[in-house]
Amino acid sequence: MPKLTIEDIKKIRDDHKSVVTMREGNARVKIIVHMATCGIAAGARKIMTAIMEEMEKSKVTDVVVMSSGCAGLCSQEPMVTINILDNPPVKYAFLNEEKIKRIFKEHVIEGHIVEDLALVIGSEMSY
Repeated sequence: MPKLTIEDIKKIRDDHKSVVTMREGNARVKIIVHMATCGIAAGARKIMTAIMEEMEKSKVTDVVVMSSGCAGLCSQEPMVTINILDNPPVKYAFLNEEKIKRIFKEHVIEGHIVEDLALVIGSEMSY
């Protein structure tokens, strides 16, 4: 097995930066894709793939993406929750690849909630 070079180590670090960011609590944005059976059946895998593609294109380093189980609103799937630091969470429903790309650009990158696609803004803890 060849020895690791400094470049190899830097690449490993860069490839895992989002995981470290999440663990250290340095993420500006956390995107949660609801991927229980109901979400997956409704297309959550395509949503996750589209988000990862948008992250790659935009080269963001302060955004983490994670999956969760059912949010209890199976009829609204596929759903995503966007948590931006110091802002109320926003849950988006009935998503497809076009909608999530718009949400990523307008909400995650530009900081503007896409109200016409939002199911709910805030949570029971926001009031």
